[in-house]
Amino acid sequence: MTENKNWPRVAVVGAGAVGGYFGGMLARAGAPVMMIGRAAFVEAVKKNGLFLDTVQFQESVRVEASTELSDVRGAEIALFCVKTIDNAATARALAPLLAPGALVVSMQNGVDNAEQIRAASGMEALSAVVYVAAAVPEPGRVKHAGRGDLVVGPRNPESERFAALFERAGVVCRISDNILGELWTKLTWNCALNAVSALGRAQYGQIAASPDARKLVETAVYELLAVARAAGVHPPGLEDPQVALAGSFKIATQLAQAYSSTAQDVMRGKRTEIDSLNGYIARRGAELGVPTPVHHALYTLVKLLEAGAASAEA
Repeated sequence: MTENKNWPRVAVVGAGAVGGYFGGMLARAGAPVMMIGRAAFVEAVKKNGLFLDTVQFQESVRVEASTELSDVRGAEIALFCVKTIDNAATARALAPLLAPGALVVSMQNGVDNAEQIRAASGMEALSAVVYVAAAVPEPGRVKHAGRGDLVVGPRNPESERFAALFERAGVVCRISDNILGELWTKLTWNCALNAVSALGRAQYGQIAASPDARKLVETAVYELLAVARAAGVHPPGLEDPQVALAGSFKIATQLAQAYSSTAQDVMRGKRTEIDSLNGYIARRGAELGVPTPVHHALYTLVKLLEAGAASAEA
């Protein structure tokens, strides 16, 4: 791979499964990429490169890697991929490091990350909806199990610049003028499946095959759509609750062998993003007077698992 000087300098802030996959695809196409990650990741990448084990190819890609955020200095595009619980601190630290006019793109779960980044740092951030089944089975290795496309918006010069960057790297990136609705569509799938996968230690296919799990998913979807209606949000294609439910099970079937990101965090004893998923729906429901008992239960149970893991480590 020969690095092309016409590419912008890209920083991946939080090189987990999402940052590793999409940053790796940019690097594979020739972009200069600096990935910020944990020490074990950085050591593995410096020694052997970033190994992309995808459904289309298996390849080691050369990227720069560091544990120090200061090493992104001068980056023109920042893929913001940290856990949502780290938004404020990371945004404040990142802001003075980027090149003038740099593009910051939240590639995270949840619907209000761009607002959190702006509130913490003053940086304007684009929101991207990420559809990829990926995991990190060992440091420096990204295992890709399905999809790998993006939605960004609204349409403006920044989103067009971002989409063109990824299209050049062979990654489908659609621009939407209803990006909030698109974020809620992704939130629907996450809130329907992630916590159930985590609490049941279940792959998506096991959820789709269980009549009782399907009833739980159904109730979670209906609660979320009631909150969306009350909030005046219109997730595209989900006006009919039956269509939304079918979409959840379609994803569960397509990614039958995958565990949710929440499940992966729980199994590693790490903090999850449940506050930005079912916890967010429970809070918004309370604010809007919409009952969300299933989301509150899923949120509470995952938080108890987190607390138990933290106590075991102490």
